[in-house]
Amino acid sequence: MKKKIFVVIIIVLIIGAAIAYNYYQKIFSPNVKATTYIFIPTNATYNDLELILAPHLDNINNFNWVAQRKKYHDNIRAGKFKITQGMNNNELINHLRSGKAETINVIFNNQDSLEKLAGRIASQIEADSIALIQAFLDDEFLKKNELDKTTALSVFIPNSYNFYWNTSAEQFRNRMLQEYHKFWTDARINQAKAQNLSPIQVSTLASIVQKETAKVAERPRVAGLYLNRLKAFWPLQADPTIIFAIKQKYGQDTIIKRVLNKDLTIDSPYNTYSNFGLPPGPIAMPDISSINAVLQPENHDYFYMCASVTNIGAHEFAKTIAQHNINARKYQNWINKQGIKR
Repeated sequence: MKKKIFVVIIIVLIIGAAIAYNYYQKIFSPNVKATTYIFIPTNATYNDLELILAPHLDNINNFNWVAQRKKYHDNIRAGKFKITQGMNNNELINHLRSGKAETINVIFNNQDSLEKLAGRIASQIEADSIALIQAFLDDEFLKKNELDKTTALSVFIPNSYNFYWNTSAEQFRNRMLQEYHKFWTDARINQAKAQNLSPIQVSTLASIVQKETAKVAERPRVAGLYLNRLKAFWPLQADPTIIFAIKQKYGQDTIIKRVLNKDLTIDSPYNTYSNFGLPPGPIAMPDISSINAVLQPENHDYFYMCASVTNIGAHEFAKTIAQHNINARKYQNWINKQGIKR
């Protein structure tokens, strides 16, 4: 009898050890195949999570078993998470449940429109472009911040910003507004006042400067020229605003390599040949170099400029209409030789 009891005890111990070992394996054995990043959407269900994790785990069933016992189903956090090769299920669940998501650098340069900006941002964070556009143009947001659809683009200062991947459209917009106010320090506001401009007007003129020249070193000179015209009560006569007006009327895909005389009569508030002063808002998103060019323009007596035929991409500047006409003829002859009609 004692022998039988001993055998039973041994069997029970073996079974218990086997069960314990099986549990230990499920909980503590390495399960993550390779170090990588996963993205868990906002309001993801456990089924969503399972589909996301399965390709990266050796045994998804073991993960599910441990997740159920740790009640992870009720604690799913959204975000971008780094999972490391060799992580066991206990470590993985604790990591994902902690909410210690990775941040990302959201980068955008001088986008031409809010629509293009939304597309650029939607490729980097969870919010889609439709939600972003709706947030950018929300009536309450615009009214509260003394903006409208024509000036909203000025809020977004091109740069690199740190965000969580699961940032919502409203969160992104509000953060950009904060960054806008940080950018417009007292020193910059005073520089704007020295040019008789508000921050939004600076952005508007900077957008024209940026479209006028891609050469950063030339931008303070171009800005100085336009400011000279404003101070002398001249129309800006900026070709980039004509191109903007044409695209507004005929579509953004309209290709314009040359502004024609007939274009200068287009009926638009952005026509700076027929309207005095600045257009209603930015014609593009100016980068910081263009904004700084307006805030710290080159001091000179130039009132005229024309694209250079000897330094492509740059301009020839003139103080008198006579000199400008000489420069203009050179350019017109050159562009005619290129066969550029439109």
